[in-house]
Amino acid sequence: MAESERWQAGAAKMKELFGSEPRPGMMQEDFLKITVENLFSDVWGRPGLETRERSLITVAALTVLARERELKVHLRGALNVGITREKINEIMIHLAHYGGWPVGVNGLRIAKELFDEIDAKAKS
Repeated sequence: MAESERWQAGAAKMKELFGSEPRPGMMQEDFLKITVENLFSDVWGRPGLETRERSLITVAALTVLARERELKVHLRGALNVGITREKINEIMIHLAHYGGWPVGVNGLRIAKELFDEIDAKAKS
């Protein structure tokens, strides 16, 4: 079966954000299709917000919700679309005041872990 236009658009958005397109085995097949076509094509592809803005919103939501695994993935995506480390740190400081101090501490910890991983990989 040929890939739908929605799949192609969602896959392109995922590549822009995460550096790679979706592939079999990433998650359960039906859920992957829904994720690519609905979330990344239909939602992330809507007019009105740029990819960077959607990325900032997603990072903020995942931080406040303490979704650590997904936050790390989306922090990498934020870096990929040009959001700086400094801005990410500022987001966490800001969220500490609106989401609770532990939210900011946890977000800064996860961001530092990611930055350290990236730096270690760059050195090797």
